[in-house]
Amino acid sequence: MIYEIAEDVKKALENKCDAYEIYIDESKLIQLDTLKEELNFAKEEIDMGVGIRVLKDQKQGFAFTSNMDKLVETAQKAVDNSKLTKVDDNYSFAEVEKVNEVKKVYDDKFNDLSLDESVEFLKSTISQALDSGCEVTGSGFSASEGRSLIVNSNGVSIEDNGTGFGLGLSVTIQKDGEIASAYNSQSSRFFDLDGEKLASEVCDLAKSSLNTKPVETNDYDVVLDYYAAVGLLQTFIGAFNGENVLRGRSILKDKLGEEIASPALSIIDNPLLEKGMGTAKCDGEGSVSRETALIQDGKLNSFIYDIYNANKAGVETTSNGLRGSYLTTPMIAPTNLEFKFGEMKELSEIDNGVLTTSVLGAHTANPISGDFSVEANNAFKIENGEMGDPIKKAMISGNIFEIMKSVEGLDSEIKQYGSYIIPKLLVHDLRVVGQ
Repeated sequence: MIYEIAEDVKKALENKCDAYEIYIDESKLIQLDTLKEELNFAKEEIDMGVGIRVLKDQKQGFAFTSNMDKLVETAQKAVDNSKLTKVDDNYSFAEVEKVNEVKKVYDDKFNDLSLDESVEFLKSTISQALDSGCEVTGSGFSASEGRSLIVNSNGVSIEDNGTGFGLGLSVTIQKDGEIASAYNSQSSRFFDLDGEKLASEVCDLAKSSLNTKPVETNDYDVVLDYYAAVGLLQTFIGAFNGENVLRGRSILKDKLGEEIASPALSIIDNPLLEKGMGTAKCDGEGSVSRETALIQDGKLNSFIYDIYNANKAGVETTSNGLRGSYLTTPMIAPTNLEFKFGEMKELSEIDNGVLTTSVLGAHTANPISGDFSVEANNAFKIENGEMGDPIKKAMISGNIFEIMKSVEGLDSEIKQYGSYIIPKLLVHDLRVVGQ
């Protein structure tokens, strides 16, 4: 059906524009949310839509619809909208290239998964948390299937599909008048989520966060657990966005080839990663997926671009023009960011440090300078290579670009959270202010 839709749009655009791109997106979704232990939101939906971009007289027009009976009108609207934009010869559409194979992005179990089975799975996760002695403050489960087709006037025609599953749980525990909370989540291309393991880990974290002790204000080696690392790394990765570079909003804009991170670190944007949450045959504008080394052995190797900003910069696109749905035009974003360290540190090597599970306020970091001041959450002292007492409220401050120059990977499981595929990170000489 999606190929027939594409043909109808092509006919509607015939002789009306200089170039076109048709993006068709079909998705199925199961989503559940609870308030405390009770299910308070459940939906099962199917959505389909078409986004149409055209170029006419070096102007771009865009329109979208979810009504398949209005394809002709939407195509005309895209052409009409081009008249309202400025002339810009940096716009162009993807060229035909060999499409690389992607592996382990689709789970057939989605086709047999019902809403009732999803509810039971979430309930079993909640039950495990309750059995572990915690109160559930909220939880959620989602399962989705997506199918897309990109066709353009250059001859590109790429169909892609995939599935995704996610589970999140937040809990609290009370003891002797003290309350501790914790949160964690899992995501996968396959329905291989382990709800019982997640519940046990979250409850253990909450329990171990009771009976907090104050921490002395000082400079410490700080272990950033996965959520804490992701929170701070978003500012760092934002500096690799090609649009930010072109607009002078990246501190890295003139540093290609320079050492900007630990020599032991390489960062690869890899949209071809097996089972990666951001894996796809192409990006949201039909550019064939390819690996991009952002950092190679500590040196800045590349920024990430969509076609438009790559044309402005005089470079090739890195296939990072992603789109969330047919409702939007492509925007620059990473896919699967693999953080690879040449060697890993052991917890036993840290004499005097702090581990923080997550941080609050990472969004307030200065996107240009990289300065941040965040609150440590579910934080613990590290003494003589072992986990120590949980810490009362503490602030952690520093500069993300400075700490990345000596960052190390902690010997730990490699996990994917969002676009980030990371171990726990060890950063040095961060200011921790006790409260």
